[in-house]
Amino acid sequence: MQKILCFGEILLRFSPTAGGEWLNTQQMPVYLGGAELNVASALARWGLPVSYCTAMPDHFISRDLLSELGRRKLNTDTILFLGDRIGSYYLAQGKDLRNRAVIYDREHSSFRELKPGMIDWERAFHDISWLHFSAITPALSETLAEVCEEALAAASKRKITISIDLNYRAPLWKQRNPHQILSKLLDYCEVVMGNIWAVHDLLGIPLDHALLQQNKPASYQQHAHQSALKLLKQFTRIKTVALTFRFGEGQKGIQYFAFLQTPHDWAESPVLRSAEILDKVGTGDCFMAGLIYGLIHHLAQKDLILFATSAGFGKFFEVGDATRQDVRMIRERIQRYA
Repeated sequence: MQKILCFGEILLRFSPTAGGEWLNTQQMPVYLGGAELNVASALARWGLPVSYCTAMPDHFISRDLLSELGRRKLNTDTILFLGDRIGSYYLAQGKDLRNRAVIYDREHSSFRELKPGMIDWERAFHDISWLHFSAITPALSETLAEVCEEALAAASKRKITISIDLNYRAPLWKQRNPHQILSKLLDYCEVVMGNIWAVHDLLGIPLDHALLQQNKPASYQQHAHQSALKLLKQFTRIKTVALTFRFGEGQKGIQYFAFLQTPHDWAESPVLRSAEILDKVGTGDCFMAGLIYGLIHHLAQKDLILFATSAGFGKFFEVGDATRQDVRMIRERIQRYA
């Protein structure tokens, strides 16, 4: 069975209630997360062998985190111990990471102290056949973009499949232009997941405003088809592009659907709707995990997009960063919506 390595920053999410109630109760939920860790946790839960590579300080909080990673059945042998801080962010309960209200506290974290040459990729990639990372890591600093390129070059030499989630976090890029950095990294990638807006912001793939103004699932899917074909043409190593859409419905609801493109075929999911959700964090990570799971298990293209979309949609009904869904739950939801 293919063994996966997920590389990215481990994070703590502090999730205060709105309106300052957390000050009165003197309580604030803390969740363990990070885009790549969320993907790793889901895949391990679904029975795949997963290693997780990050950096953290050597203190009691890290030891607590390592124990939790062990409970999630993740291999942690490639974690580096250095520096003094674990990265974190603040996001009010029920809010979206795309919301500008998110507050990052990641400066001078252990992960941000990584430099090229620090990670022994020969050792890290032993028995690995799949590498996953996200666009968040090169957004953190020029140095981490270099670390990503170092990792991708080493993985490519070993013919390891490489996937990227095009997470766009505007506050992390600040004054840096992501187009050149991400274009260089996508030259190594076979599997790409994101949305049409992130593809535009990170890579400069144009938006078709005439289609967007129609504001219909069919027009969004047509746009996804256009954006995906441009990605496939620009980056010849890419074999699979998945683009997701999610829109609010009413005050608390959601509608969610996705599109899958390969060089020779395409598939789309039905539109999944709910009048109420619990948490928006980690839904894209869960979709990404579903995509990797389906590709590793060689699911047919229609089954693949259904599995990934069902996994991502199910995460809306869980509080916290990582999913607790199992494969049976995901497949049962497919039967209800397909």
